[in-house]
Amino acid sequence: MPADIPAPAAPPTPAAQAPHPRFAVGVLAFCGVVVAVMQTIVVPLLPHIPELTGATPAAASWLVTVTLLTGAVFTPVLGRVGDMYGKRRVLVASLTVLVVGSALCGASSHIGVLITGRALQGAAIAVVPLGISILRDELPPERVLSAVALMSSTLGIGAAVGLPIAALVVENFDWHTMFWVSGGIGLIDIVLVLAFVPESPLRSRGRFDALGALGLSGALVCLLLAVTQGGDWGWTSGRTVGLLVAAVVVALIWGAYELRVATPMVDLRVSARPAVLLTNIAALLIGFAFYANSLVTAQMVQEPKATGYGLGASLVVSGLCLLPGGVSMVALSPVSARISAAYGPKVSLALAAGIIATGYGVRYFTSHSLWLIVAGATVVASGTAIAYSALPALVMRGVPVSETGAANGLNTLMRSIGQAFCSATVAAVLASLTFRAGGRTAPTLHAYQLVFVIAAGAALLALLVTLMLPGRGPAGAGTVEASRKAPGTLTGGARPAGIQEGA
Repeated sequence: MPADIPAPAAPPTPAAQAPHPRFAVGVLAFCGVVVAVMQTIVVPLLPHIPELTGATPAAASWLVTVTLLTGAVFTPVLGRVGDMYGKRRVLVASLTVLVVGSALCGASSHIGVLITGRALQGAAIAVVPLGISILRDELPPERVLSAVALMSSTLGIGAAVGLPIAALVVENFDWHTMFWVSGGIGLIDIVLVLAFVPESPLRSRGRFDALGALGLSGALVCLLLAVTQGGDWGWTSGRTVGLLVAAVVVALIWGAYELRVATPMVDLRVSARPAVLLTNIAALLIGFAFYANSLVTAQMVQEPKATGYGLGASLVVSGLCLLPGGVSMVALSPVSARISAAYGPKVSLALAAGIIATGYGVRYFTSHSLWLIVAGATVVASGTAIAYSALPALVMRGVPVSETGAANGLNTLMRSIGQAFCSATVAAVLASLTFRAGGRTAPTLHAYQLVFVIAAGAALLALLVTLMLPGRGPAGAGTVEASRKAPGTLTGGARPAGIQEGA
């Protein structure tokens, strides 16, 4: 029997008639920044969690780990759900989950409740690929690149802004305050989305692939648990090796199933196209290269002066070191869009990878001056802004419009996996190269420099992968207009006979 095909409840609204389209871009970008901030605000609080909650340091570390796990699992899943049942409604649901998670964290000091709340906050990262998909569906072609560039960059902008904000709250207010504030902003986000963001009329065909979603989630959980906890458990321990083996086995079974199902969770045939596959590999490497900048900058400048390289900076000052990078990401998003429009997103991504590698070169040789450290970190962030703007443009060239949410969710997932591997690598390097300074154990300067070299290497690998991408496609490739002309593609304006109304 043919699968039921969800269809839009109303005919499409032309982009020009969308309510307040300019506000829609700003609202979606604001949502992306808020969600990205949620991923980092707990970092300055981690050293204090054991004394504040009575939890062990290992349990406290789960406040970061659990957001990574739930974000990785829910981003591609909710992207697919949005493609099928409505991107705006799924985006609003994601923001609602964020508000609930923030309220749980704000109302309790119990580590179990805090971990649950953080898990819900992590699931909301799906807002970013969903927002990109809405912009692709609703905006006229000439505005898509710049809007998508801004939306994609919110992941980096939020990370740069979140640390100093969290540091200010931790030093001056009750630590629960930042969760209540984040929940309140999440509610404002929901109201703004309902008021200014139209629902996309485009839907993809078929039923939701529940088994595919479970298989993908199982493989990701096994992989990311092994990567994030391997340092504590031991990389050769039974738990770590067992999870890695389980991840491979589950992924192979999942892949075989996805190739057989009529409407897969992830279309592996599309994902295997060089344009899509290489873009996702580049996303993983860019995610690795970018995250090292966020992980080590604040820690490095807080190291005591007795180390010979540390500056003894306060928590707030160390967080502010990343703020110029966040500002540069906002400023460079439209620049990246113009480069992509003129020369293609492949050129933008190659340029970005080169800039990131250059930034780490600056960081390698300028580890004793606060302003030069900030300059190097800002160069890395600038390259990341261009990269994060180019990646969704490359993805959209390679997939049909009916799969935009799932494809961008998968690309965002690859960045998250890159960040997880980066976190594990940085932790291993800083823990293995230490010395005694000022009565405490601290990483050596060489340890930080080694991190910069590894991150620069990841950026150069991303450059090589980018150069292997197919050349710039035709102007209409990957656009809504092209998909509407393609045979067999469901759009908001054409409903084949027998299609059931969607929810």
